[in-house]
Amino acid sequence: MKKVMAKTNQTIEDNTMRAEYDFTGGVRGKHYHAMQGGYTITIHKADGTTLVKEVKPAKGAVILEPDVRKYFRDSDSVNATLRSLIRLIPIQRKPITK
Repeated sequence: MKKVMAKTNQTIEDNTMRAEYDFTGGVRGKHYHAMQGGYTITIHKADGTTLVKEVKPAKGAVILEPDVRKYFRDSDSVNATLRSLIRLIPIQRKPITK
């Protein structure tokens, strides 16, 4: 017979950071620019061989920050939003020279 777990109401106190987690010296986005340049993954297999993979973002790839990402479910929604914003940008006209 399975035990049914009772759901508890979590309070704000339950969600606070533990004392042993100290991020006072942390820097947000510390490795962001390095990751844009690409990175290497080294896989050590059980048979003693090593596999090295070079990972680079695809040309034209755009990385969304987490706070922005939660508003878009896929690339189509991002593109639709950007297209609607493009319509609001006034057309840049070159001045007429005499």
